Amino acid sequence: MDIKQHIRTVPDFPKEGILFYDISTLLAHAEAWRACVDQLAQAVRVWNPDKLIGIESRGFLTAAPLALELGLGFAMVRKQGKLPGETVRYVYELEYGTDTVEIQADAVKPGERVVILDDLMATGGTMAAAIELIRKVGGEVAGAACIIELTGLGGVDELDVPFASLIQYDE
Repeated sequence: MDIKQHIRTVPDFPKEGILFYDISTLLAHAEAWRACVDQLAQAVRVWNPDKLIGIESRGFLTAAPLALELGLGFAMVRKQGKLPGETVRYVYELEYGTDTVEIQADAVKPGERVVILDDLMATGGTMAAAIELIRKVGGEVAGAACIIELTGLGGVDELDVPFASLIQYDE
Protein backbone atom coordinates (compact mmCIF):
# COMPACT_ATOMS: atom_id res chain seq x y z
CA MET A 1 0.00 0.00 0.00
CA ASP A 2 1.22 3.49 -0.85
CA ILE A 3 0.84 5.24 2.50
CA LYS A 4 1.88 8.56 0.92
CA GLN A 5 -1.64 8.75 -0.50
CA HIS A 6 -2.92 9.01 3.07
CA ILE A 7 -0.88 12.07 4.07
CA ARG A 8 -2.81 15.34 3.86
CA THR A 9 -0.94 18.53 3.04
CA VAL A 10 -2.16 21.73 4.67
CA PRO A 11 -0.75 24.98 3.24
CA ASP A 12 0.08 27.90 5.53
CA PHE A 13 -0.09 25.87 8.76
CA PRO A 14 0.91 26.52 11.49
CA LYS A 15 1.93 29.80 9.88
CA GLU A 16 2.03 31.36 6.45
CA GLY A 17 4.57 29.83 4.09
CA ILE A 18 4.68 26.43 5.83
CA LEU A 19 3.31 23.31 4.12
CA PHE A 20 2.20 20.99 6.92
CA TYR A 21 2.23 17.22 6.36
CA ASP A 22 -0.68 15.89 8.40
CA ILE A 23 -0.56 12.25 9.52
CA SER A 24 -4.04 12.36 11.09
CA THR A 25 -5.52 11.15 7.79
CA LEU A 26 -3.09 8.22 7.85
CA LEU A 27 -4.03 7.40 11.45
CA ALA A 28 -7.74 7.52 10.54
CA HIS A 29 -7.38 4.88 7.81
CA ALA A 30 -6.97 1.50 9.53
CA GLU A 31 -5.43 -0.35 6.58
CA ALA A 32 -2.99 2.45 5.77
CA TRP A 33 -2.00 2.81 9.45
CA ARG A 34 -1.43 -0.96 9.70
CA ALA A 35 0.72 -0.81 6.54
CA CYS A 36 2.70 2.09 8.03
CA VAL A 37 3.37 0.22 11.30
CA ASP A 38 4.36 -2.91 9.33
CA GLN A 39 6.77 -0.90 7.15
CA LEU A 40 8.29 0.81 10.18
CA ALA A 41 8.67 -2.56 11.91
CA GLN A 42 10.56 -3.90 8.90
CA ALA A 43 12.87 -0.86 8.88
CA VAL A 44 13.53 -0.82 12.64
CA ARG A 45 13.79 -4.57 13.32
CA VAL A 46 17.21 -4.77 11.58
CA TRP A 47 18.72 -2.54 14.31
CA ASN A 48 17.77 -5.04 17.07
CA PRO A 49 16.54 -2.47 19.60
CA ASP A 50 15.69 -3.23 23.21
CA LYS A 51 13.36 -0.22 23.46
CA LEU A 52 11.77 2.44 21.30
CA ILE A 53 11.79 6.15 22.13
CA GLY A 54 9.11 8.55 20.87
CA ILE A 55 9.69 12.29 20.54
CA GLU A 56 6.87 14.55 21.74
CA SER A 57 4.18 14.35 20.62
CA ARG A 58 3.50 12.76 17.26
CA GLY A 59 6.53 10.56 17.83
CA PHE A 60 4.51 8.92 20.60
CA LEU A 61 1.89 7.96 18.01
CA THR A 62 4.63 6.49 15.85
CA ALA A 63 6.71 4.68 18.47
CA ALA A 64 4.09 3.29 20.90
CA PRO A 65 2.18 1.01 18.49
CA LEU A 66 5.45 -0.01 16.87
CA ALA A 67 6.89 -1.00 20.25
CA LEU A 68 3.80 -3.13 20.87
CA GLU A 69 4.14 -4.73 17.43
CA LEU A 70 7.81 -5.57 18.07
CA GLY A 71 7.31 -6.68 21.68
CA LEU A 72 9.48 -3.86 23.02
CA GLY A 73 9.22 -1.24 25.74
CA PHE A 74 8.53 2.41 24.97
CA ALA A 75 9.78 5.64 26.56
CA MET A 76 9.11 9.31 25.87
CA VAL A 77 11.36 12.28 25.15
CA ARG A 78 9.41 15.43 26.03
CA LYS A 79 9.81 19.15 26.32
CA GLN A 80 11.09 20.39 29.67
CA GLY A 81 8.70 20.13 32.61
CA LYS A 82 6.27 17.60 31.08
CA LEU A 83 7.47 14.38 32.74
CA PRO A 84 6.91 13.40 36.39
CA GLY A 85 9.70 12.21 38.67
CA GLU A 86 13.42 12.62 38.23
CA THR A 87 14.41 13.61 34.71
CA VAL A 88 17.58 14.15 32.72
CA ARG A 89 17.65 17.06 30.31
CA TYR A 90 19.56 18.08 27.23
CA VAL A 91 19.71 21.70 26.05
CA TYR A 92 20.26 22.29 22.35
CA GLU A 93 20.68 25.25 20.05
CA LEU A 94 17.96 26.59 17.80
CA GLU A 95 18.35 29.18 15.08
CA TYR A 96 17.31 31.83 17.61
CA GLY A 97 17.89 30.57 21.17
CA THR A 98 17.76 27.18 22.83
CA ASP A 99 15.30 24.42 23.64
CA THR A 100 15.33 21.56 26.13
CA VAL A 101 14.26 17.93 25.93
CA GLU A 102 13.97 15.54 28.85
CA ILE A 103 13.58 11.86 29.61
CA GLN A 104 12.76 10.16 32.90
CA ALA A 105 16.03 9.20 34.60
CA ASP A 106 15.14 5.50 34.78
CA ALA A 107 13.57 5.18 31.30
CA VAL A 108 16.69 3.82 29.56
CA LYS A 109 19.15 1.48 31.23
CA PRO A 110 22.88 1.92 30.56
CA GLY A 111 23.82 -0.03 27.45
CA GLU A 112 20.23 -0.48 26.32
CA ARG A 113 19.87 -0.32 22.50
CA VAL A 114 17.18 2.12 21.44
CA VAL A 115 15.66 3.43 18.24
CA ILE A 116 14.24 6.94 18.30
CA LEU A 117 11.10 7.74 16.32
CA ASP A 118 9.17 10.80 15.26
CA ASP A 119 6.53 11.39 12.63
CA LEU A 120 8.60 13.76 10.51
CA MET A 121 12.25 14.65 9.92
CA ALA A 122 12.77 18.26 8.91
CA THR A 123 15.98 20.04 9.99
CA GLY A 124 17.03 17.22 12.34
CA GLY A 125 17.60 19.39 15.42
CA THR A 126 15.15 17.70 17.76
CA MET A 127 16.13 14.20 16.62
CA ALA A 128 19.83 15.02 17.11
CA ALA A 129 19.04 16.38 20.59
CA ALA A 130 17.11 13.20 21.46
CA ILE A 131 20.09 11.10 20.32
CA GLU A 132 22.43 13.09 22.58
CA LEU A 133 19.97 12.82 25.48
CA ILE A 134 19.83 9.03 25.17
CA ARG A 135 23.63 8.89 25.12
CA LYS A 136 23.73 11.12 28.20
CA VAL A 137 21.68 8.56 30.16
CA GLY A 138 23.90 5.70 28.93
CA GLY A 139 21.77 4.30 26.14
CA GLU A 140 23.10 3.14 22.79
CA VAL A 141 21.23 4.68 19.85
CA ALA A 142 20.99 1.96 17.21
CA GLY A 143 19.05 4.10 14.75
CA ALA A 144 16.32 6.66 14.13
CA ALA A 145 13.22 6.56 11.96
CA CYS A 146 10.31 8.72 10.83
CA ILE A 147 7.25 8.26 8.70
CA ILE A 148 8.03 11.38 6.64
CA GLU A 149 11.35 12.95 5.67
CA LEU A 150 11.67 16.40 4.13
CA THR A 151 14.83 15.64 2.18
CA GLY A 152 15.38 19.22 0.99
CA LEU A 153 16.01 20.40 4.56
CA GLY A 154 18.97 18.06 5.11
CA GLY A 155 17.94 16.89 8.58
CA VAL A 156 19.51 13.48 8.15
CA ASP A 157 22.89 15.22 7.79
CA GLU A 158 22.59 16.26 11.46
CA LEU A 159 22.48 12.61 12.58
CA ASP A 160 25.34 10.22 13.24
CA VAL A 161 23.18 7.08 13.44
CA PRO A 162 21.45 4.98 10.77
CA PHE A 163 18.18 6.57 9.63
CA ALA A 164 15.08 5.32 7.83
CA SER A 165 11.98 7.08 6.51
CA LEU A 166 8.96 5.67 4.72
CA ILE A 167 7.95 8.74 2.71
CA GLN A 168 10.18 11.43 1.25
CA TYR A 169 9.21 14.90 0.08
CA ASP A 170 11.78 17.15 -1.60
CA GLU A 171 10.19 20.39 -0.41
